[in-house]
Amino acid sequence: MDLQDVQALVKDYSATLSTQFQRLPGSAIIVRYIKNSYQNDPIRSAIELILFLFALKYLLSPSYSMQRGGQVELTDEEIDEQIEDWQPEPLVAELTEEEQHELERRPTIVGPTGPKVKLSNGRTVTNLASNNVFNFIGNDLLKERAIATLRYYGVGACGPPGFYGTKDVDMKAEADIANFIGVPDCIIYSQAFSTISSVIPAFSKRGDIIVADKSVNYAIRKGIEISRSTVYWYEHNNLEDLERVLADVEKTQKRKKKLTRRFIVTEGLFEKSGDIVDLPKIVELKYKYKFRLILDETWSFLTLGRTGRGLTEHLNVDPNEIDMIVGSLANSMCTGGGFCCGSKEIVDHQRISGAAYVFSAALPAIISTTISEIVGIMKANPEMLIALRENISIFRAAVEKSDGILECVSDIANPVVMIRVKPDYLREKGLEDGEDRLLQDIVDEVQAGGFLITRVKTVGNSQSEKKAKVVNGKVKKDSDEGHFMPCLKVYITVAHGKKDLERAGALVRSSATKVLGRKK
Repeated sequence: MDLQDVQALVKDYSATLSTQFQRLPGSAIIVRYIKNSYQNDPIRSAIELILFLFALKYLLSPSYSMQRGGQVELTDEEIDEQIEDWQPEPLVAELTEEEQHELERRPTIVGPTGPKVKLSNGRTVTNLASNNVFNFIGNDLLKERAIATLRYYGVGACGPPGFYGTKDVDMKAEADIANFIGVPDCIIYSQAFSTISSVIPAFSKRGDIIVADKSVNYAIRKGIEISRSTVYWYEHNNLEDLERVLADVEKTQKRKKKLTRRFIVTEGLFEKSGDIVDLPKIVELKYKYKFRLILDETWSFLTLGRTGRGLTEHLNVDPNEIDMIVGSLANSMCTGGGFCCGSKEIVDHQRISGAAYVFSAALPAIISTTISEIVGIMKANPEMLIALRENISIFRAAVEKSDGILECVSDIANPVVMIRVKPDYLREKGLEDGEDRLLQDIVDEVQAGGFLITRVKTVGNSQSEKKAKVVNGKVKKDSDEGHFMPCLKVYITVAHGKKDLERAGALVRSSATKVLGRKK
């Protein structure tokens, strides 16, 4: 076959291919596009052809899988190299300069706590930084009963309450608290923090609605987060804003024609700011908009009311009007665990759905016995509350003689007295920045004078944990959420004498003047 025969054969094949191609639908459009493209821009045609071939190859290539048969095998040398290069993240973030500075100056108590304590440096100081309000830690009767219980029941429960951890003293402690507060039933959890963070998700689930005060404590926030409910926040202790939010929720629910569980969550006595909530008004709004109310009495239980029954007694509200009253047994009671009071149905539901109840060991018998004994002491000695209020008044009066520098911002019945430097004074002196360090200097100065106090610090507000996030187009830090007020924190107890409290108030006042004077 000579060259002319080859050319004729190629021509015949080309004609046959052209005829077959022209029979395809849309072939004329493709031919016209290629001719125009080549005449106008031949380089583009070449690039398009390359991309087409690449896509074709990609589609026809076998898929890659990490399953068995498609694993990437490394040599021993490569594995060793990967291990050497790997750097694990630290379990705890490095301390900031401010945190390191504070840690170095933090006092350490040696031995038991009480009205007077001994520090690791050998000094003995008056303790105004412990929530031992009624000095139950030093009560001889409680010590004797605790020792007797320990000898009879042993140390731990060794099991969850719903299995074999429940004892007769646990059931008695629950009945005693329910009777003391004035509600049908009570359930005791073995850890204070996990009580409210377990109660909330036990009742409020995904799709339910929670309306909460912006200033609620960290445990409540974790419970709300775990519940995965739809959350609406209202301004701290602003019941007009609360009613606005409740009305908006009701309007939205009516429009959607969807029935769901709805809860109002608030503290009775706020941990961050020291003020109390207008409980009668909240109960009124609860019925008006058909919400259930969860009230955290962690800081008001035993400290408010004529006999220490909490905010309901303090404001003359029937405790049965509150759906769930939650509190800590580790604060003023100085024991351990937490409780939730309410109807029998409310309590029974938690015995099978309260995560911290079902999956935690029961309280040791020694703590349950102590709880019952303390309830009996509070019932028999209501005059302790009168003595406590007198001590609070004495200390507040001594502090507020501060010539316009300091002010007490907590409620007058709150044994945790919160004191802040007046904002107007800080602005006038140009000291708004670094207020936390300023307060720590005052704490140190007071300690040097023989009294131990502290200052407000909240979980999640350390410098290492401040993470910025975008909210409605604006950068917002986690520490800006809620009602956080930098201030001094002083715990008043019945064990402190009048002269000690007057001296402490005068020392806080003079220390603030001295520290602020150095900052000018």
